[in-house]
Amino acid sequence: MQSLHFSCKKYSCRLPVPVLAVALLLLVSLATTASSCTEQEKASLLQFLAGLSQDSGLAKSWHEDGDCCEWEGVTCNRNKTVIEVSLPSRGLEGRITPSLGNLAGLEHLNLSYDSLSDGLPLELLSSSSIVALDVSFNQLSGDLHELPSSTHSQSLQVLNISSNLFMGQFSSTTWKGMQNLIALNASNNSFTGQIPSHFCNISPSHTVLELSYNELSGSIPPGLGNCSMLRVLKADHNNLSGTLPNELFNITSLECLSFSSNGLQGMLDGNHIVKLSNLVILDLGENNFTGKIPDSIGQLRRLQEIHLDHNSMSGELPSTLSNCTDLIMINLRINTFTGELAKVLNGSKDLTTLLIGVNFMNEAIPYDDSIDGFENLKVLDIGECQLSGTIPVWISRLVNLEVLALNGNRLSGPIPTWINTLNYLFLLDISNNSLTGEIPKELMNMPMLISEKTAAHLGPRIFDLPVYDGPTRKYRVPISFPSALQLGNNKFTGVIPPEIGQLKALLSLGVISNNLTGPIPPSICNLTNLLVLDLSNNNLTGKIPAALENLHFLSAFNVSNNNLEGPIPTGGQFNTFLNSSFDGNPKLCGPMINRNCSSGEAGPVSIVYKKSCGGKVIFALAIVVFFGVGVLYDQMVLSRCFG
Repeated sequence: MQSLHFSCKKYSCRLPVPVLAVALLLLVSLATTASSCTEQEKASLLQFLAGLSQDSGLAKSWHEDGDCCEWEGVTCNRNKTVIEVSLPSRGLEGRITPSLGNLAGLEHLNLSYDSLSDGLPLELLSSSSIVALDVSFNQLSGDLHELPSSTHSQSLQVLNISSNLFMGQFSSTTWKGMQNLIALNASNNSFTGQIPSHFCNISPSHTVLELSYNELSGSIPPGLGNCSMLRVLKADHNNLSGTLPNELFNITSLECLSFSSNGLQGMLDGNHIVKLSNLVILDLGENNFTGKIPDSIGQLRRLQEIHLDHNSMSGELPSTLSNCTDLIMINLRINTFTGELAKVLNGSKDLTTLLIGVNFMNEAIPYDDSIDGFENLKVLDIGECQLSGTIPVWISRLVNLEVLALNGNRLSGPIPTWINTLNYLFLLDISNNSLTGEIPKELMNMPMLISEKTAAHLGPRIFDLPVYDGPTRKYRVPISFPSALQLGNNKFTGVIPPEIGQLKALLSLGVISNNLTGPIPPSICNLTNLLVLDLSNNNLTGKIPAALENLHFLSAFNVSNNNLEGPIPTGGQFNTFLNSSFDGNPKLCGPMINRNCSSGEAGPVSIVYKKSCGGKVIFALAIVVFFGVGVLYDQMVLSRCFG
């Protein structure tokens, strides 16, 4: 009826009433040819239900005396044939029974993001009706045995078995009956062996092949060059070796080519790379590639992301890179690129992320006022380059900047007072430089760090990092950059501004190894979201404010090598800190450092300080995300992108 309506609209015709009535009666008669699903379909679904040890209330909907077409997660066509079972993220536990393979009309099966275990029934893979099968993010295990030789061609087009516990050889014989397969995602498992060399001879229409986060080894098979329709090819985080075969560049339809975190080597051949004219994402980071970026890279006009970080590439960056006007992300960290840095910061209005740290060693940081075209830049990393100069004014024009890493250089002079005009900046790392002066009050007025309401929304630019759960289970989850001020290893003087207490969205504060004096401001106790606080190696005096006990999420604390005195607080998180956190303060006392306090020093915990912090603790979403992978962000998050 819907298509009839559109065709009428197209040709501007109107059907007479009797014709519409006849059409309506015809549809009604078709809809009533079957009153409910068949008993066989109902029995197959109930067998699946019986195989679950935890159905999360599904049994309340799946009544034996009801019509299974009305059951939750079950969809039927007009003939009352079950065509779809969709139960993602339902917390289902138990096994998948082979009975689902008896649903002769089943086309789509989605059991993703549950807790299903045991194996994947062969009956589902060999089904003559299933077109799309998604069992990703479960705990399914075992080998995927090859289909029996008597199996006819399957209808399966989309298969997602990612993020499970499958293992064994990833051989072409496993997939030999799947001539119609278009997309396969087998990432985040423990498959071994080589990538099948004749994969696309079996499935000539294949467009998506994702094999990341496995234990695949050997070289990239030249036979993949026969995948003439392939658009996505990903095999990150495996044990692949050798070079990129020339045949790979025959896949002119390729849009995403990603082999990061392997043991690949060789150079990028300009005559080959230019063939991939449809390429949108090129990710060869964390390998052993050498040589230059070829000039022909500029002909890849659709390129949006280029990741060549953590290699041994060298030479000057090609000026033709500016021809890739659609670029959103450039990650060239940790190589040995040379040349004038000013030539790199040049004209890409869509660029949001530029990571070029640990390159261009010992140059001067650009001061060219003509540097522009970065109005959408959100993440800028030019750290660990040993650059000289002061923090340049052109950075103040990056009005959308959220993350700025200038650490590990030889920058001098003060923190510029325009810093708080960067309204979206929430992570500033200027540690390990030679910056001087006092910590400006303008730094205590960073808009994104002041309000707790922004804490849950920090870090719009998301990076994917691996999270390991057990010896074989690997997931790739989004981790937001933490809101942080890293000012350590400079030459700052003066006191820690008491206005620091305004930065309620701050998760990490580091001012290690400066020349700061005065007390630890009690206002720090207002930073109830704080996870990391490092004030070590300064000249701070006075007592450790007892009110810091109220920082319930503080997991890393260090005030060693100062001139602090008095009792160390003993409540809250202070019971979890290492003794070394207080070393080098001979006037501190307390049981954790085996130094008794005098009767005058060891008084009760101050009630005034506790009240000043307020009684309500904001459990921000950013903290939930951050705790999911550990507290020490600079060992995990920043080390992946800035390390």
